[in-house]
Amino acid sequence: MANPLNAFEKRKQALQSLKQLRRPNPDKQKTCPACQATIEKKKLMSTFYVCPHCGHYLTLGAKRRVRLTVDKDSFKELGGGIVSTDPLDFPEYQEKVRAAAEKTKIHEAVLTGVGRIDGIPAAVGVLDSRFLMGSMGVAVGDKIARLIEYADRRDLPLIIFSASGGARMQEGILSLMQMAKTAAAVEQFSENGGLFISVLTHPTTGGVTASFASLGDVILAEPGALIGFAGPRVIEQTLGEKLPEGFQSAEFMLEHGFLDAIVERKDLKKALSQLLKLHGYRSQAPSRSITNFLPGGKDRSKEQNFTDRTAARDADRSADADADADSAVSADASDDRFIAKQIDPEPDLK
Repeated sequence: MANPLNAFEKRKQALQSLKQLRRPNPDKQKTCPACQATIEKKKLMSTFYVCPHCGHYLTLGAKRRVRLTVDKDSFKELGGGIVSTDPLDFPEYQEKVRAAAEKTKIHEAVLTGVGRIDGIPAAVGVLDSRFLMGSMGVAVGDKIARLIEYADRRDLPLIIFSASGGARMQEGILSLMQMAKTAAAVEQFSENGGLFISVLTHPTTGGVTASFASLGDVILAEPGALIGFAGPRVIEQTLGEKLPEGFQSAEFMLEHGFLDAIVERKDLKKALSQLLKLHGYRSQAPSRSITNFLPGGKDRSKEQNFTDRTAARDADRSADADADADSAVSADASDDRFIAKQIDPEPDLK
C-alpha cells in the first residue's frame, strides 16, 4: 500500500512548482508596488515605467532616466569615478556603499554628464533613490557642484532630476555642508545668466529640497511625487495640528505655488526641449562632439543682449573642450578623508 504521506509530499511539490512558475520573472516582468499587477518589462518600457493598470509611477534608476531623457548615444558621463570617503568611520557604511554601487551600476547616488535633448546640448544630473535613498553626501554634493560649474563655463542649460531622502547621515555635518556648496554654485550660475530646470521626482525631501532642488528657474515635478523637507508625522507633532489631505504631494505643491508645472513622464522630454528652445538654446549638428562647447572668455551677465548670447552660443566650438571635460572631473581629486576622492571611472553610458 502506498504511503499517503509520500503522495501528499508529491502533491505539495507539484503545487510549489506551479507557484514558482506563476511568480514574475525579474528579468522579464515587474510587479507594480501599488496594485500588485505583474507587467512585462517590454510593456513598461512603452509606458515609460508607468503602470498601465493603475497609473503608478515606478522608480527609475539614474541610467534609465538618462536613456528616457537624452538623445540616443549622446550622453557623456562626467565625474563617474568620484566617490565619498568614510570620514566618520561609520559602522558598515563602506559595505552599504559598495552594495548600492553593485546594485545600481554607478559609484554614487548621482549620475552627471552632458547630452542632447532633441539635439540641444545640456548638462544633466540624475539622483538615484536606489542608492542609499539618493542621499547627498560629500561626493554627491561635489559632483553636482562640478556639473553646475561645467555648465556655467560651457554656457549650457542645466537640468537636474532630484530623488532623495536628504543629507546622508553617515557623513554627519559634512553632508549638511553640501547644501551650502550646491546652493552657492546655483547662485553663481544664475548670476551668469544660466538656465536651471529642476525636476522633482518621488521622493524629493530633506536637504536636497532645502538646497539646489528648490532653486531652479523652472521647477517641474512628476505626478504624485512626494516633495517636502521633514516628514508629515514630524511636522504634525511639531505643530500640533492635522495636516491637510495630500500635503507634500506634487499636486498640493503646484496649487500653492511651489511648482511651475506637473508633467507626465511620457511628456517630460518634449517639455524640456520646448523650455530650452523658448530660452534661446538651439540644436547642434550630430556630427559635433557633445563636449565641443564654447570655451572661456565670455560675458553672460543678466543685462547681456539676448542676440549676443545666442550668437556666441552658436559660434565655432573649440576642440580643446574634450580636455576640459576630463579636467572638470579630475582637477581637484584628492585622497583626503574629509572630501570626495576619485577612482577609475566606468565607461561612458551607452
